Amino acid sequence: MSNAIMSLETIFRTEDSSAYIDRVVGIIERSGVKYVVGPLDTTMEGDLAQLLDIVKQVNIELGTIGAGVSISSQIKIHYDPKGISIAGLTERYM
Repeated sequence: MSNAIMSLETIFRTEDSSAYIDRVVGIIERSGVKYVVGPLDTTMEGDLAQLLDIVKQVNIELGTIGAGVSISSQIKIHYDPKGISIAGLTERYM
């Protein structure tokens, strides 16, 4: 059971960020965590430590591919050691 939900918004200081966004989603996808891509951010579900590692990996990997591209990450975390899920938080709206 997952113990955290994290929303990640990665902001790039560049004209065309679509290639970078695709790279972020690829990193998240390869991690194996559940995720939902939204219009402004991506929400992930998993173990808190694993989600924080994904944010670290995103920033390090993107920092190496973009010459001079500045990256900011904004995260929101909902942590519950008893367990939590995206579906459980959104089921009343589905």
